[in-house]
Amino acid sequence: MSAHDISRQRKLCSRTQKTRGTRRNRSILSASVAVLWFAELPSPALAFTVPRPLISKLESQTLLFSTTEDKSLDELHSRQSDSGEDISDNDSNPWRRSDLFGSSLIDETLQNLETDGEFQSTAARYATQGAAKISSEERANRRRALDSLGIPSFNAFLKQQNVRIERKPDPTLLQLNIGLYCNQACGHCHVESSPLRTEMMSTETAARCLKLLAATPSIKTLDITGGAPELNANFRYIVSMARELCGPDLEIIDRCNLTVLQEPGQEDLIEFLKMNRVRIVCSLPCYSRENVDKQRGRGVFERSIAALLALNEAGYGKPGTGLGLDLVYNPGGAFLPPPQASLEATYKEELRENFGILFNSLFTLANMPIKRFADYFHRNGELKDYMELLVNNFNKNTTKGLMCTDLVSVGYDGTIYDCDFNQQLGYAVGGKPAHHGGLTVFEIDTLSLKDYKIRLDNHCFGCTAGMGSSCQGTTT
Repeated sequence: MSAHDISRQRKLCSRTQKTRGTRRNRSILSASVAVLWFAELPSPALAFTVPRPLISKLESQTLLFSTTEDKSLDELHSRQSDSGEDISDNDSNPWRRSDLFGSSLIDETLQNLETDGEFQSTAARYATQGAAKISSEERANRRRALDSLGIPSFNAFLKQQNVRIERKPDPTLLQLNIGLYCNQACGHCHVESSPLRTEMMSTETAARCLKLLAATPSIKTLDITGGAPELNANFRYIVSMARELCGPDLEIIDRCNLTVLQEPGQEDLIEFLKMNRVRIVCSLPCYSRENVDKQRGRGVFERSIAALLALNEAGYGKPGTGLGLDLVYNPGGAFLPPPQASLEATYKEELRENFGILFNSLFTLANMPIKRFADYFHRNGELKDYMELLVNNFNKNTTKGLMCTDLVSVGYDGTIYDCDFNQQLGYAVGGKPAHHGGLTVFEIDTLSLKDYKIRLDNHCFGCTAGMGSSCQGTTT
C-alpha cells in the first residue's frame, strides 16, 4: 500500500426483542421440534443422535469481563496507554465494557431510522413498489450507466475477454441467510437489514438445509449469515446440529456484526460459539469511531471494540487456540478497496496498539452496486463513474475464484441462489423474473447444482474488479 493509500485509508477509516429468560427455552423447543420433523423426512434416511441441550449447560457458565465505570468514550480514550505497551491482556484496558453486555442497541437504531431520510425514502419505495420492481429499476439504472459508456452486457463482455464462468460440479460452501432481522441498519448493507425486517428462516426450512448438508459430502464450510443470524431462534439449533451431523471437520462460520453479542439474551453467545468451534467473521469497516459510526450507527464502534476484546478474552483470534476471528472491510464510498494484505497489516497494527485487539485475517470486499449502495450512487450521480471504475478494473484472474462457482446460497424461505448478491436481487437458480419462482431446498436431494447455469448480470462487474471480491475476501 502506498503512502497515499494509507493516508487515504486513515481518513476514510477515521420492537426490542423480548428474550430475557425465555430465549433458551424457545431455542431448545424449536430444536426438538425440528429434530422430530427432520427424522420423519423420506429417504435418504439419516441416523444421528440428538445432541444434549447445549443451552442448559451454558446457563451455569458466566463470561468474565474486567469492569470499568460507565464513562464517555473520550474519557476512556484519555486513559489509554500511549507508551506502545501491549494491552491485549491488560485488565485495565478502558475499552473493556462489561456494562454494554445485556444492553440492547435496537431502540437507538430505530430512533436513528426515524430521522434517516434515505432509509425512509427507500422504505416508502418498497411499500409502494415492491422488491421486484425496485430490483428491476436498479438493473435498468446500471444498464443505462453502462450504455452511456459503450459497455456491453456482462455476458457479452466476458466473451470479448475470452472468459467463461462456470459452476463446479461439487460445491464446497453452503451459505444460509437465516433472516433479515438485525439490531443495526448499516448504510452499506446490501441485504437492507434492520430491526424492522421480520423475515426469518423457519425451523422446517432449517432442518431441510441440514439434511441437504449431510447429504452433500463435498460441502466443507457452512456459512451462516443474515441480518444478525444469532437473533433467529433457530441459530443455535443449526450450529449444534450441523456440528453433530458433520463432525469437527466441518468449518462453521458465523457472520457476526459484533454488537449482537451484547443484546439481552445473548450473554452466553460467545461461550456457545466457542464450544462449537465456530469461526467468527465480523464486519468492521474501519478502525476509527467516526467512520464506523457513520456507516453502522451511533455508538457501534465502541460496542464493536468491547465485543472484540471479549472475543479475545475467550481465546478468539489468539495463536494456538484454533478459534478463528476474522474482520471484513468494505470501502466507505465509490472506490475499490486497497490491497488486502497491506490493509490487514495496517488493521492489525492499529487495533493492537490502540485497543489491544488481536485477530486472524482481514477480508476486503468491494461495494456491490445493488440495494442501499445502488440507491446512494444513483442519488448522488456517482453510479456511472462507479460502473466505469469496475469495468476499467476488470481482472480475468478473479473469475476462477468467484464464490458463485462453488457456493450454494439459500435464502430464509429456502429459495436457492448462486450467491448472496443474486439472493438480494431475487435472481433465483432456475427462476426467470426477479423475485419470482426458482429452485428451493424442498425440490432437491443434494446441493449439487451442476445442471444449472450461473445467473450473471451487470452487477457482477463488482466481483471481478481489482483483486476480486467474495465472502472470503479477494479471489486472486
